[in-house]
Amino acid sequence: MTNLITTLIDRWRTDPDATYQSWFLWEERIKNFRSIRRGIQQVVSEIKADSFGVAYRESSLETVVHSIAEQRQIFKGADHAFLWKPKYRIPDIYENSDNQRAFGHLLDICLCHNTEEYLLTAIQDIDRQAIKGLGPAVANLLYFLHPTLMPPFNTAIVNGYNALTGAKVKLAKWDHYLAMRQGILKLNNQYRKRLSNDLGAIGGLLFDIGSKRYTAPPLTDDQEAQALWAQDLGQIREENAKAAKALAAIRDADYTHTEIQGWLRDLGFALGYDVWIAANDRNRAWNGERLGSSCLESLPGFISHTAADAVRMIDILWLDKANHHIVAAFEVEHTTSIYSGIMRMLDLAFGSEVHALEGLFLVAPDNREGEVKAQLMRPAFRHIANLKLRYLPYSELASHRETIARFGQGLKPIEAISRII
Repeated sequence: MTNLITTLIDRWRTDPDATYQSWFLWEERIKNFRSIRRGIQQVVSEIKADSFGVAYRESSLETVVHSIAEQRQIFKGADHAFLWKPKYRIPDIYENSDNQRAFGHLLDICLCHNTEEYLLTAIQDIDRQAIKGLGPAVANLLYFLHPTLMPPFNTAIVNGYNALTGAKVKLAKWDHYLAMRQGILKLNNQYRKRLSNDLGAIGGLLFDIGSKRYTAPPLTDDQEAQALWAQDLGQIREENAKAAKALAAIRDADYTHTEIQGWLRDLGFALGYDVWIAANDRNRAWNGERLGSSCLESLPGFISHTAADAVRMIDILWLDKANHHIVAAFEVEHTTSIYSGIMRMLDLAFGSEVHALEGLFLVAPDNREGEVKAQLMRPAFRHIANLKLRYLPYSELASHRETIARFGQGLKPIEAISRII
């Protein structure tokens, strides 16, 4: 059985359309961890202040869960468990203030503690509350707080785990989630060299098994069954036209993201600025060279900044050559969560090393302006109006970048083709 699972993992890791390549190694994935943590902190703060409200829609919880749901196919539908079902009055954390506080306490404990003992105790406490409709789907929040301790959770992951191990884990039960977690940790430890300390990797494997992209190895020693399974694994599974189109769109979107970063990099050079490329993007290929070629290799002045890790993930920063003060910041949001980009902008804007900051720009396709405005109307961003965040459409940048590079000075030309939102 061990050899069969090893074969499965090796085949899965090299599949460009499986979750390992398309999500776990996706460079945008790691950007969301800090912003989701900040979002969960907002939820806890509002519950403590008794200002969370009595509805999921337009709440801080909806904002952060929506950001998780945008994490490609593995988290698609993550918000279903939190949507209010009026017929059943679940999940009962909106109208019942005691349950709401218990939910907030769980999140608070998981924000403040990093040890397994505290996390498991907090889960057992919430389970004893028997809050109607509030089950292990909450683990998707906990995964982004503790990716090495808490595996993600959904129907496909449970189905994949049951198929791979022969277990009978049930949905909606915390004790079943905890039992599955123990089994996942054991599996992950056994195959760690092929997986990761981050439980998102094995979660992705189980998701692909549970969603029937891959078939789990036979649980018996039946040689004929094992041979048929190996033959099936060796074949390239044909995807339907809709799935193929969606995956192609994802790949095109990632390329477009790099292209826009390249435009902004070259435009920054032309206007006389030093340029910083997001730490996880600098080695991408652009016009036959590294995207980070000739850019800053370190971010001066941010060694002690409490939000330095988030700031280093901002797609493009322009800095004054003389004093290395940040002058402008750009977040390119083609298909990724606009919420996460805004959170990184807030980390930068409220830092102590931004004396010369003049412009914050969300750069996005023309058809995402409505989504940008909708995000900024959320209660979580009610204080952002003073920052004068600007929306820069792709079409304006494409049409005017060469002219600005030749004749422009400072940020005025960029401000002229963008608009305050």
